[in-house]
Amino acid sequence: GKPMATSSLVNIGRLTQIAGFELVRMFLTKRGLIAMAAFALVWLLILRYPIGQAVSIISAPNFEQMARDISGSIGLSKLLDWPEAEFAMYWLVALYSFPLFAIFISSDQTVGDRERGTLRFLSLRSTRFEILFGRFLGQLGVLACLLAITLVATLGVLGYREPSLLMGGLSRAVSIFIIMVVVLSPFVALMSLINTFARSSRLAIVLAILYFAGGGIIVGILAWQVPALNALDYLFPGVNSELLAGQNLPLLSALGVPLIQSAVFIAIAHRIFTRSSL
Repeated sequence: GKPMATSSLVNIGRLTQIAGFELVRMFLTKRGLIAMAAFALVWLLILRYPIGQAVSIISAPNFEQMARDISGSIGLSKLLDWPEAEFAMYWLVALYSFPLFAIFISSDQTVGDRERGTLRFLSLRSTRFEILFGRFLGQLGVLACLLAITLVATLGVLGYREPSLLMGGLSRAVSIFIIMVVVLSPFVALMSLINTFARSSRLAIVLAILYFAGGGIIVGILAWQVPALNALDYLFPGVNSELLAGQNLPLLSALGVPLIQSAVFIAIAHRIFTRSSL
């Protein structure tokens, strides 16, 4: 049938329903619960060791020396000055581990439904944009829930060590939460895009890894020949991770770049999605 045109009015009710379904699928199905259990196990270990021991790790003289050496490239010295050592450690771990998790978790946004033939049924009730964007928001919602859970756990570890730091820790947790959700959005949007042509969620993950690894190598070679082509780095989510890790990035770039990347990925995904047969 003819694809429904994206009306300028997106139906918020339908969008919320589609997004909400993703949360249900994550927290109330067998596959989702297995992924959650694996995630919880990994984070229990992270909370127990790097975060639980954050104070002794960060205050150790050799760590400080190492951080100062690395901070030539990343600039971690600002993190060493956070009174909430647990959150400094959390920030580094989350910034590098959550994007990987985002790719795995959001690998099946529309591809599974296309395989099962339910996408055609869905498109009778919603526009393709609502399906695409609703799934994107739903997956981002799942990641936001996981971020919130790990941040609350980290706050618990901090409060147990030093109750007087709780208020400062709470505001630190909120700002980390907001920045992390924005930082993760282009990873989910990239998976939305890959889902428009991948044939399975496993293939979607492989294609994402190829995009980062292969694309990174190609851009590296091109930029080596023509330095101006360094700008192509912005094709990759997480392009500013190193600067962001050391808090050396103005907030506008920290939030602006991932939001623009997300919008571009979603726009391209929508274009392919509206033209593809379900």
